[in-house]
Amino acid sequence: MEPRTIRFFRRGELVSLDNVPPERTLLEVLREDLACTGTKEGCGEGDCGACTVVLAEAHDGALKYRAINSCIRLAHSIDGMALWTVEDLAADDGSLHPAQEAMVQCHGSQCGFCTPGFVMSMFGMYQNHVCKGETITRELAQEELSGNLCRCTGYRPIFDAARQMERLPRVRVDEQGVLAMLSTLRVEPVDAPPPTQPYMLPQTLPELLVLRAAAPDAQVIAGGTDVGLWVTKMHMQFPRVLDVTQVRELRRIEPYENHLAIGAAVTLTDAFAALVQERPQLQTFARRFAGLPVRNSGTLGGNIANGSPIGDSMPLLIALGAHVVLLSTRGHRDLPLEDFYTGYRKNVLAVDEVVAWIKVPRPVAGQVLRAYKISKRYDDDISAICLVVNASIENGVVQQVGIGAGGVAATPARARQAEAVLRGRPWTLERSKEAAAALRAEFQPISDMRASAEYRATVLGNLMQRFWLESQGMQQINLESFLLDEAATP
Repeated sequence: MEPRTIRFFRRGELVSLDNVPPERTLLEVLREDLACTGTKEGCGEGDCGACTVVLAEAHDGALKYRAINSCIRLAHSIDGMALWTVEDLAADDGSLHPAQEAMVQCHGSQCGFCTPGFVMSMFGMYQNHVCKGETITRELAQEELSGNLCRCTGYRPIFDAARQMERLPRVRVDEQGVLAMLSTLRVEPVDAPPPTQPYMLPQTLPELLVLRAAAPDAQVIAGGTDVGLWVTKMHMQFPRVLDVTQVRELRRIEPYENHLAIGAAVTLTDAFAALVQERPQLQTFARRFAGLPVRNSGTLGGNIANGSPIGDSMPLLIALGAHVVLLSTRGHRDLPLEDFYTGYRKNVLAVDEVVAWIKVPRPVAGQVLRAYKISKRYDDDISAICLVVNASIENGVVQQVGIGAGGVAATPARARQAEAVLRGRPWTLERSKEAAAALRAEFQPISDMRASAEYRATVLGNLMQRFWLESQGMQQINLESFLLDEAATP
């Protein structure tokens, strides 16, 4: 099988790469094949941001920019896109881009190892906000740089630099030129593609299903933020890869009367944005899911299919009553998300099936929703415990309730016993204590590097008590009520 050619635009020129193995990362290609050594390898797992680059695709007649981690992004997945690395920002005469110049002016670099990654995240911020006339606040800078770590500066000068960008002379990308170039790479769908390539990148749903049926042994990726770790940390190799991220039908979010249908290839950034639009109380939870570059690559369908018991999207979706739609050439299946899992990272998918859509019920009046993420580090960290409670309370009685839990069992789980304690009963302090006790008794969590079993069980119950207090209007116990005083920032 001949490897497919990777084609993307960089510096206004078409880059074509042949004979790239399917498991080769974008970072490896940049540093070793294209000599782009400004892009650094730090952690190799999407945590530190030193490898950040920016991708752009055509979206509604404009470019959509995304800062991503190149260390865990498979190189073939950027086929048909535009790419910027830190080497691409300065002008031909050597003048710096505002993202670079602002770092110089604000003394945002010390040892310099992390600087290229910060600059690229700031470039993405510049394109998505400054070029649209939006102001960069310290809060926005902190949110969008959450996936970049620095051991030297203490971050203040970097946040200052992010805000300084808009005060510098504008530098604009020739978007129409880039869009014209990208249009030349548009791939036309085919009816019956033969699975003859190690890396398969279908463009339509029928094409995907035919390939899945013909190549059941292929490793499916949908963003690859976990598969990338298998490559960089476990040194896994894949004879064939089936990438769903460019399937047009699965990149859509479609609103219906009673639910949102979120395609499996929708990025976590876009999926959470759609959920937050209808449920603003999820804003902080969405920001804390991971650093922005991870959310920009990872997909909701990939997070679900991966099935990690410490994945944060599943407890939320279980509490909301979401269903997952599975597709194959034989037809489709629709089932509650909690019924999708059968064991640790195991599920009911047949070898010829893919996760296609996630159906999330629309909010109704009277719902009280809270999502809690407990981790050692506030930003860009994996949960020790995740608990989401979604209760419909009418006249002081819990009419319906959904409780999703993560980090407490071999799979993401529904807390059925705690739900039974609450459903149809008056919502009182004593009832919340009973539900807390039921939560502690319902699961047998393990002890690991993130938390002990005793800690997890105790905190589960404490979070139910916190839900009670917040449902009664108490806010000061929640970090969401704490805002940085911008006036105190130099």
